[in-house]
Parts: sequence; C-alpha cells; structure tokens
Amino acid sequence: MEKVTVLPPDKLVDGWIAPEFLPEGEDKYYIRNRQTKQPQGGWRHLTSDEIERLIKYENTASSWDTIWVTDEFTPRMLKNNHFYGTVRIGRVVDCALQFHDLRLPTGITNSSIHSCDIGDDCAIHDVHYLSHYIIGDRCMLFNIQEMSTTDHSKFGNGIVKDGEKEDVRVKIQVMNETGCREVFPFDGMNTADAYLWAKYIDDKPLQQRLASITQNSFDHHRGYYGTIGEGCVIKTSQIIKDARIGACCYIKGASKLKNITINSSEAEPSQIGENVILVNGIVGYGSRIFYGCIAVKFVIGTNCNLKYGARVINSIMGDNSTISCCEVLNNLIFPAHEQHHNNSFLIAACVKGQSNMAAGATIGSNHNSRSNDNELVAGRGFWPGLCSSVKHSSVFASYCLLAKGSYSFELNIPLPFSLISNNEMEGRLEIIPAYWWMYNMYSLARNSWKYKNRDKRITKIQNIEFDTYAPDSMEEALQARSLLALWTGRAAEVADGAEPGNGKETVLKGMGLLESRPEQVEGLKVLAEGLEKSRREELVRHPVEAYHSYGDMLVHYAMRNVLDSGLGIGKLAELASGERVSDWVNLGGQLMPESEVDRLRADIRSGILKDWNDIHARYDELWKLYPEQKLQHSLHCLKAVMGDDILDKDRFGEAVARERRILAEIVEKVTESRAKDMVNPFRKATYRNEDEMRAAVGTLEDNSFIKQVRKESAEMLEALEALSQRM
Repeated sequence: MEKVTVLPPDKLVDGWIAPEFLPEGEDKYYIRNRQTKQPQGGWRHLTSDEIERLIKYENTASSWDTIWVTDEFTPRMLKNNHFYGTVRIGRVVDCALQFHDLRLPTGITNSSIHSCDIGDDCAIHDVHYLSHYIIGDRCMLFNIQEMSTTDHSKFGNGIVKDGEKEDVRVKIQVMNETGCREVFPFDGMNTADAYLWAKYIDDKPLQQRLASITQNSFDHHRGYYGTIGEGCVIKTSQIIKDARIGACCYIKGASKLKNITINSSEAEPSQIGENVILVNGIVGYGSRIFYGCIAVKFVIGTNCNLKYGARVINSIMGDNSTISCCEVLNNLIFPAHEQHHNNSFLIAACVKGQSNMAAGATIGSNHNSRSNDNELVAGRGFWPGLCSSVKHSSVFASYCLLAKGSYSFELNIPLPFSLISNNEMEGRLEIIPAYWWMYNMYSLARNSWKYKNRDKRITKIQNIEFDTYAPDSMEEALQARSLLALWTGRAAEVADGAEPGNGKETVLKGMGLLESRPEQVEGLKVLAEGLEKSRREELVRHPVEAYHSYGDMLVHYAMRNVLDSGLGIGKLAELASGERVSDWVNLGGQLMPESEVDRLRADIRSGILKDWNDIHARYDELWKLYPEQKLQHSLHCLKAVMGDDILDKDRFGEAVARERRILAEIVEKVTESRAKDMVNPFRKATYRNEDEMRAAVGTLEDNSFIKQVRKESAEMLEALEALSQRM
C-alpha cells in the first residue's frame, strides 16, 4: 500500500516522467509538444504588466516564466487560479460560451492548473485539479473535482508502457468467465476483431500475432497527455483521469472516468451523464451513457446506449446496441442488440446481434458448484422471452424465440426462426420451427427495416449484415428442412412398427411425406433428437407447415437477390453452377465464407496483414465480394428447394410464380399478425372504448409499416413481371 510522502516544493512540477524513461536529449514535454496544436502566431511570455494584473486578480504561479499566452490575452479574465509547471493558454478575450442552458464567460477562475495546454476561447471555472491535459478550443469545464493524467496513461488500450509489468495490461474476458478467451481492447476495435481473437483460441500463432499487433499499434513511451477535443462541455463531475475525449463530447455529473477513450465528433457527439462510472475501456462515436451506469473493462461501439443503471463488465458491445437497467458480464455482443428492464442478465455468452433480452430473462447461472459455467452462443435475432431462464452450455440458430419458462437443461437448437417452449404439464420440450414466418410475419418483416433505420452511424468502421434472409440464416433453414425430413421419416417408421433409421432412405421417406402426403404426417408424433440434454421427449409441432415455410423463405431469399442483381438468366445460371458454399461465419456482424476466415487467419499469422489497418482493409475487401457471394448462395438454395441441379428458363419461371404467391402471403400475414393485437379482447380490455384504443395503437389502415410492406411487395411484383418478360 502506497503512503503519503513529503516532497520539497520544486518537486510539485518536476519528475512527471522518471529520467530512465526519457529518450536521450528529450525533456518531459517532448510528447506533449508533438500532441499540441500551436496557435497562429505562437505563444509568448507574459509581460510584467500582465503578471502584475494576474497577481492583482489573486492568481499565483510556481513560476511566471513558465506561463505562456498568445497576443490576444486579457488578464482580468483569469481570477483566483494557481498555475504549476508549464501552462500554455490560447486566446482569452471577453466573451461568453453557451451550451443548452449553460452560459459561462470565457477565461479561467477558481482553478488549479498543472502543466496544461489550453485552447482558444475556453471557459474553465471551479476545476479544483487540472493536470497534464491538452484542451481544445471553445471547451467549457465547470465544477470538476479532478482531471489528471499520469505519465503511463493508456486511455483504455490494452497495452503496457515502458517499465510496466504485464499484469497492468487491460484485458477483456469475453464469452467465458475463466479468462481463456481474453482480448486486448484498443481504440478502433470492433466485434469482428474481438470474435476473430476470442473464438480461435486454439490458433496460438494467431493469438500471439494479434497481441503483438495491438501492443505495437501504440507508442510504448511514457508522457502522453490526456486530450479534450474542441467544443467539449464537462460540468459537475468528480474524477476524470487518463482520458482521451473527442470533440463536442458532453459530460455532466459523471462520477468517475478513468483510463478511457471517448470517441466523439461534431457529426457524432457522445454524451456521458449523471453518476456514470467508466473504467478501462473504449466508447464509440455518437454513444450515450446515462443515469448511474457502470462499465469496467469494456468496448462500446458506435451509436450505442447505456441507460438506467446498466452494468457492463468484461464485455464488448457492438454498434447500434442498447443496454438498460440490467447486467452484462463477460459477453461479446454483436451489433444491434437490445436489452432493457431490470432482472435481465447476460453472462458469458456470444450473442450475434439483432437480438433482444426480454424482461426478467436470465442467461447463465454463473456457477455450477464445481467451477464457472461454460458458454452460450446465439445466432442473429436471438430473443429469450419474458422471465425465461437458460443455462450454459447452449447453442441457438438464428432468430430463435424462447417462450416464458425455466429451461433446466442445456439446449442445442439448429432450426432457425423457431419458437421453443418448455411444456411442464406434458414434461417435454416443444418446438415450432419457422414460427416467425408462420405466425408473426409483421415482426419478421419489420426486423431488417428496423435495424437499418436505427443505424445512425456516420463513422462506419464495421460492416454489418442486417438482412433477415442471409447466408447464415438461410443455410440453417436448408439444414432444418433436412432435419424435419429425417424426423418425419423416423416417426413414420415407428408408426409402421419398424426400427427408426438415420440414413438417406429415412430422409427421403420423410421428404416424400412432407411434400406429397401432409395429411399422413398430421397423424404422426414427430420427435426431434439432440435439442436438449435430457431424456424427455422433444416434440416438433406443425412439421408440414414448417417444412414448406422454410422452402418459401429460401425461394424469397433467392428471388430478392435475383431482382437486386439485375442479371439475366444466363449469368444467373452460370453463378448457380458448382458447389454451394455451406460454411459461413458471422464475424462480428459481417458474414463471410469460412474459407475466407481461414485465409484471413493465415495472412495474419504469416505477416501479410501487418496491423489492424490491414485487417480492417481485408474486412472491407470481403464486404465488396459479399453481394455476389450472397447471390450465388441464394441461387444454390433455390436449386436445393426445387430439387434440380440446373436453373434454366423453366425453373426460373416456376420460381417467379412461387415468389408471386409468397409476396401475396407476406402482405396477408403481416396484416394478420398485426391484426391479432387489434382484436385481442384482453388487449382491448384496458381501453374505455374503441376511440381510446385507436388513439393509443392506431389502426391497420393507418399502419405505416403495413403500407410500406404493401408498397415494397408491389414494386417486387413489377420487377418480377419485368424479369418474366426478359426470360
């Protein structure tokens, strides 16, 4: 434990950087001089008259010779301050600054300032300890207890400085509480970087290279000053230590901001509110953190929200995400995640975005009495419902919805768009595959639009697939059809008194029943296998409808991509040749073939990709290739659904006809699924009359999203007609 020591007065301003950490021929300000922006015309010493006036206004200095100003300097704007070390002050003239309802005169009053550079036209008042910061132009600093920077400041980056031991490095233990998947945070990190680093822990050379790249991305020398960007407003806050804060950031009432970078700009200003504690982390552009939130060892992406007492510990949060009123521990969360309400907990998981944690949902028990629990992995669109509880280790395909209940056994759900329920009365697990498509089309159709509409990022350092129908979810849908065929075939064999099989013959038998004899399937008890670690039954409900719904999804997926491409039949048929790419990776929100991830890893290991800039450039290159890859995959899916090895004019004609029918059904189902909310007697019971209900929830006729779906469907029908004419 460190103790208070007594120093001679000259040590108050000396010795910020120990001599052994200073390069030969450099002084303690050499990095500061590189960081700061020289004013036009440079700085100058104070005149004797200016010193006299400053003293008159009750200012003191350890040495007036180390106070530098510009030609536009008004001494009376500085009152009752204490200056230590070299302090350089930009233009000070008699004017005022305003931000919202806060108005302050420019100048410096009632403050203690140690070795700082201050920009033009700043208002600094009642800052009790301001040490080693470079402050931009037109900043407002008001009523702050402490703003200081140490010589070994790292601003939230997972690096070590000269002379430091490894144990001071900030590491984030994502996906697992044991620390086996730890990553080093850095300014500019996105969830693709984190997933690449954390997922492939068996690739030791990759781990070593990423650690080395991160360490070498930053200068290891001591002596960097904290920075406050131009136009920042910081008021009524307690401790701001080792902080790098971008332009136009608004901080009010913060309790503690320590070892952090807060990215902010005029176009994408970030905000930090009352009683917030942020320690050891990175905040992305345009993010907002309010009302008693705590984040420790974290990366928060661009355009994110933390609100109402949220706690984010050892976690990384992707762009466009919101977490409120709840706790998140040891998580890697991909973009567009929503988590509200008290008693919503997320522990040791990888949630792949476009997800929602309902009130009272709990992921992970946190401990199994022997050790930390393992992990949970959930595909895009994961939605654990009201008061649901899920235990580790569990895996979910894309767009899985968990009905209210406690799930006592580990789950492995490979069927996307499913509703999973724990039927306690019957003592079994039940699943409705393709539930969203069959019964909640309004929500499903709204998903892609919603996430694209909420993407307010201007600085887009991360590529994100928002489309519901994409290679990850559609590959799962294709595999789900095969599983439904297998389970249906087994059910038929059991009904016939035979031993159920697992081979091709059983699959073909089930496929024939699902496609040609649905009435026979209705009389079967179709049981899944391997969805739950238990001896209970796993009942598949509505297998016929689910099988055909997956088929419709796949056709819709293909035809949307066909229409977007604008290509002719010949080129499309060419793209549909060869083998289907069936292995896709969701790399932090960006989809790519697994082979490309393997090549990416190899190029990092070999040094072809030398730094994070190179790695991010590779992400962008792959993103440019993705539309054609997606189109090609969708065409292969179309072939699989239609049962053909080729796509010719006749097959495309059949697909066009089917898509026409699908579009009509989408419009109908969107309307029907929303209409259920309008006629539900229990929903209606809360209103005095129909007029009150219409005022509260609107009408189907006025629903803007339904209108949008109808418009888009009409446009697609026109495009389909044009495609038919070209064939």
